[in-house]
Amino acid sequence: MLQLNAFDSGLRKGVIGTLLSIAQQCDGVRCDMAMLLINSVFERTWGNRPGPCPPTDYWREVIPAVKKPHPRFLLIAEAYWDLEWELQQQGFDFCYDKRLYDRLEHGEAETVRLHLGADLSYQAKLLRFIENHDEPRAAAAFAPEKERAAAVVTSTLPGARLFHEGQFEGRTVRLPVFLGRRPEEPPNPDLRSFYRKLLKAVNKPVFRGGDWRLCERTGWADNSSFKNLVAWAWAKDSEEYLIAVNLSDKALQARISLKRPEGGSDNWLFTDELSGDSYEREGEELAQHGLYVELQPWGCHLLRCVQSEGRRELAATRAQT
Repeated sequence: MLQLNAFDSGLRKGVIGTLLSIAQQCDGVRCDMAMLLINSVFERTWGNRPGPCPPTDYWREVIPAVKKPHPRFLLIAEAYWDLEWELQQQGFDFCYDKRLYDRLEHGEAETVRLHLGADLSYQAKLLRFIENHDEPRAAAAFAPEKERAAAVVTSTLPGARLFHEGQFEGRTVRLPVFLGRRPEEPPNPDLRSFYRKLLKAVNKPVFRGGDWRLCERTGWADNSSFKNLVAWAWAKDSEEYLIAVNLSDKALQARISLKRPEGGSDNWLFTDELSGDSYEREGEELAQHGLYVELQPWGCHLLRCVQSEGRRELAATRAQT
């Protein structure tokens, strides 16, 4: 095995040249185990073997040299050890959100919620996923309904979204990246239909350039099932979407606090972009108590929120008289 010296100026120049060549051929690269080349990590790993530590960090030297002639070239870091923020500061456009993946697979809803409480400037540079070439196939790692819930989560959060080849079809066999063949697997038509609806629902400007906020949820003294709910909203101009996901294998009941829609005499119509179901609610109730939701195990809502047409027309008629 050959270990390259990240402190060597010649190596850094060679890497810059290689990346400049790649940048002429594609849109970006994924840097495997990127945190290992941070000066402090490399020095701690190899001691005095590489020689003196250079004054400039590896990525702070490499990334600007590539970005200057190719400003739209994306660099994505695979990161561990809670060094995602450091790598973002050193110039990476996105870092893999492995912590979210682990919490969706093994954690409880509250751990996901706490993770989503991080600063938005940090979250905007995270890459969300439930499947990649290093992890088991989502269809193998998650039960069917849990996979759908996890997919709704990762598809509707700030940052970038990664979908792996074969994920939409429900492939279960994970292949080494160097293998050029794989077994035949019949596609899962229900899963493919679900992803088709999900991608269509989130392919809107509000999910890219809108304002995102984590929503508070509450329950009752004799019902703590609300703790299994995670919820957030996107808003842009008059558009509003609310996402609510039950991250548990038990049914839940909860109320979600909304900053919008506002109260008043108007009704609001919530249309689920995945199921097609619609729910009309009074503005005053929403303002005072929040939106009541009841979700089955791993159930979710992707709700478009609009003022109810009937009540708006009635209000306009009353104003004219």
